[in-house]
Amino acid sequence: MKKIEFIKPVYNLTELPKQNLPTVVLCGRSNVGKSSFINSLFNTKLAKTSSHPGKTRSINYYLVENKFFLVDLPGFGYAKVSKSERDAWQHLLEKYFSLNKNIDLAVHIIDSRHDPMQLDIELNEFLHEQNIPYFIILNKSDKLKQSELASARKQITKFFPELIYGENMLFYSTIKGTGKKEVVKLLTSLFLI
Repeated sequence: MKKIEFIKPVYNLTELPKQNLPTVVLCGRSNVGKSSFINSLFNTKLAKTSSHPGKTRSINYYLVENKFFLVDLPGFGYAKVSKSERDAWQHLLEKYFSLNKNIDLAVHIIDSRHDPMQLDIELNEFLHEQNIPYFIILNKSDKLKQSELASARKQITKFFPELIYGENMLFYSTIKGTGKKEVVKLLTSLFLI
């Protein structure tokens, strides 16, 4: 899985690409590392990263191997934007999920160093309600010691008991490459690349 190209940023749902392709959405709170995840997965600098949370304000469409869309959704829960802007984002995302019938998988990225936020829990419930298969990535795992990794793994299942490590949840590190092989294998098997 090597070929990825940036198709377009979408600010309005009337601008969605017309191609009827399977879609994988990346979701998670602001500053959780979605853009870095894309760059690490494809050895590229295509996705713009920033030290300022809330940088991604559009729905960013990438085309992978001409087979499926990888969609980077705006991060949620960034405190420094107005409530009306946050509400507008939330409305946009809910509408996006209900309009887009091509979503094969949601990849929910959570910072492995912290417990899921209330918004993570709400996102998980929303994906359940929409019957969207999802996979949880515990990102930034290079920042944890071995004992902390075991604790983080145990802790996440308190919030989401359905998670099974290696099946629908794994650790990821853009620095060490932890989990990269497994994610590539998952996407390759899903889309027969």
